[in-house]
Amino acid sequence: MAALGKQILIELKDCNAELLNDVEYLRTLLADVARLIGATVIKDSFYQFTPQGVSGVVIIAESHISIHTWPEYSFAAVDVFTCGDVIEPKNAVKPMSERLKAKSTTYIELKRGVLIESKVMVS
Repeated sequence: MAALGKQILIELKDCNAELLNDVEYLRTLLADVARLIGATVIKDSFYQFTPQGVSGVVIIAESHISIHTWPEYSFAAVDVFTCGDVIEPKNAVKPMSERLKAKSTTYIELKRGVLIESKVMVS
């Protein structure tokens, strides 16, 4: 089976709450991680919630990296989606975990756009 892309859903627990509420730190982090895994950064958009929390996305030529944080729970959810098979989104797990100082990190990988026998099926 061939797939059009891969998606990694990362759960980061017991993170540094201050970092999870620092929109500029998170903007830099996602762009740095994108470049680290070999992606091409196009642009970003981030939003700081009141009283706390951040949601943001970095658009990459290969798709996107997004984050949603809950500082009050020391938790972040990260999504890394890449198209093609050149970039390995799994390579984002360790740097995200380390830079957010997560004490517990889990992830799942999904194949997106699974093609049977590499044929595009149109209904």
